[in-house]
Amino acid sequence: MKWLFLLLALPFLLVTTCALLGSFLPRQHEATRQAVFHRTPAELFALVRDFANTAAWRTGLKSVELLPPRDGRPCYREAAGHRAVTYVVLEERLAEKLVVKIDDDDLPYGGSWTYEFSAAPEGARVRITEHGEVKNVVFRFLGRFVFGYDTTIDTYLRDLGKKVGETVTPGP
Repeated sequence: MKWLFLLLALPFLLVTTCALLGSFLPRQHEATRQAVFHRTPAELFALVRDFANTAAWRTGLKSVELLPPRDGRPCYREAAGHRAVTYVVLEERLAEKLVVKIDDDDLPYGGSWTYEFSAAPEGARVRITEHGEVKNVVFRFLGRFVFGYDTTIDTYLRDLGKKVGETVTPGP
């Protein structure tokens, strides 16, 4: 009987510990990663900005739906895991910079991604900075200690590399 109680209490203790530790972590975080490609900044910008076709090359992305603009800004919805996420474009400078923000306050997370495109000796550098917010304390713990804040950015950069036929190594 004692073993059964311990077996049932273990998941509760694990979640409680994650929540407690997560409550001490900052709600906001920033992660920046970059990769160099043998392409021009304009080519890479065009691929990243072509929201309607990113599901064809991004890992785990099932579909993308273009939405009507909000306040004159392009919007789209990505369906990946359990829930669709709506994004709005905040800033766009052709072949230089693209800033997109999660436009859904009901999610347990939020934030923006800033894509910067610049010339490099090999071709072009793509730098992505995530300004994230994790509202749920358990997710905050998992994001910091289990998944890492830069995992999604690294996957995105590797997928972009595969799309253009290159193997890239994301770095700081």
